[in-house]
Amino acid sequence: LLGFEYLYNGVDQYDEDGICFSFEERAADIRDAAESFGLDRWGEYVESGRITVFDKEMLIDSEDYNASLEPLLTELAREDRYDRLLFDSLNMFTMFMAEDRTKRQDLLKLTEVLSENGLTTLLTKEQGDVFAHSDVDVENFLAGGSLYLFQRSTEQSVRRYLWVEKMRKHDIDNDIFPMEIEHGGFTVHEHASQFSMMNDPVSPF
Repeated sequence: LLGFEYLYNGVDQYDEDGICFSFEERAADIRDAAESFGLDRWGEYVESGRITVFDKEMLIDSEDYNASLEPLLTELAREDRYDRLLFDSLNMFTMFMAEDRTKRQDLLKLTEVLSENGLTTLLTKEQGDVFAHSDVDVENFLAGGSLYLFQRSTEQSVRRYLWVEKMRKHDIDNDIFPMEIEHGGFTVHEHASQFSMMNDPVSPF
């Protein structure tokens, strides 16, 4: 949903066209999810070409890494108007890589292609626990920034949080902030002293 909002706001607020490249969802399901989330003009933006969607029905039949990227590369070669890209997800995409040892090289190639085309890209990945791993994943090393969204259950509710681990060339606040998913978008509470997980009387761990 955050990725859908990222593309939608690019068109709606900043006049920036975007690409939704999804190995996870069908185009119709993406539209249903976006509009139920309050992004009411998603269908309009897709139909007018402001947001271009490549869905799993177009991508999962690809036999290898290069073939899976072909629709994106073809579109970028044909059009130079795009500013934003949602790439969902790295978990599915890396399944096309023949061997683990080529993962770093293939991901480096991907990031170079996106950078050469001037795209600000949101790459999504699911993982079991934000703080469980000690090694730096290849994609975290190559990416310009890393954001984590996670949730913890309490007796009363489920609490959601956002943590910015890094953002190259930018000063960041390393606190962990609570967030809410509301109709129309995500809300991240800015006041760390009042809302942050670090000061939450109920520990999420």
